[in-house]
Amino acid sequence: MAYTLLTHSESETEALGRALGRRLQPGDVVALVGDLGAGKTCLARGIAAGLGVEEPVASPTFILVAEYPTAPGFPLYHADCYRLDNPAREAEDIGLDELMADHGAVVVEWADRVEALLPADHLRVTLEIVDDHCRRITLEPSGPRAGQLLAGLLDGSQTGPEG
Repeated sequence: MAYTLLTHSESETEALGRALGRRLQPGDVVALVGDLGAGKTCLARGIAAGLGVEEPVASPTFILVAEYPTAPGFPLYHADCYRLDNPAREAEDIGLDELMADHGAVVVEWADRVEALLPADHLRVTLEIVDDHCRRITLEPSGPRAGQLLAGLLDGSQTGPEG
């Protein structure tokens, strides 16, 4: 069951990310998909804020993966697969598949480039540009845990480490 909503500003997109971040647990994978400028990094910033990350979060385009300590005590890995020439091989080379099997939560920008490495249970978030401020965001769970994340967002309940 996919769910689609509109956000009308960067702050609304970040707020959605914060709500999602508050619900993440170790082992969760959020796969972000969308064109340049669609708001993937903005959503990732919100996810990090929802997990209590205090340092600035930017797209790890050149370093490929950034690691952030979270308030609940597990790491948040933020990966960006945009610059990979051979995405599947290079993502494997940097250990992205291992990070997704680790004890942290993972947010992957340009996840469609490494689709084969994503775990069976992940939340796919597709961001589409409607206009300069508006984004169409579709959340699509691919397994039971991702389904819990989406259900928690829709009903406002806590399904993560704080609730």
